Amino acid sequence: MNMQKLLQQAQDMQERMQRELEEISAEAGVGGGIVSVVMDGHKHLLSIDIDPEALDPEDTSLLEDLLVAAFNQASKKMDEILRVKVGAIATSMPSIF
Repeated sequence: MNMQKLLQQAQDMQERMQRELEEISAEAGVGGGIVSVVMDGHKHLLSIDIDPEALDPEDTSLLEDLLVAAFNQASKKMDEILRVKVGAIATSMPSIF
């Protein structure tokens, strides 16, 4: 296989993966839906939704814990999505040996 062609395929694949990372998202809700977050494939937080009933100015620790839990759950979901996507891409790559 031509090395130049292989390098071009790798660059094309990297560009495609970057576009896909921007397009995919993972959402997680905790506390019975009191807090939910959405993150993209780069693991950037896109949105946070907080039920107004969860806002207690006297005790912010519960809300803080829910935010951390929702973010961690979304991160785990995204890890799984990425594992599947990377596996699919890896099997489509041509062998160089």
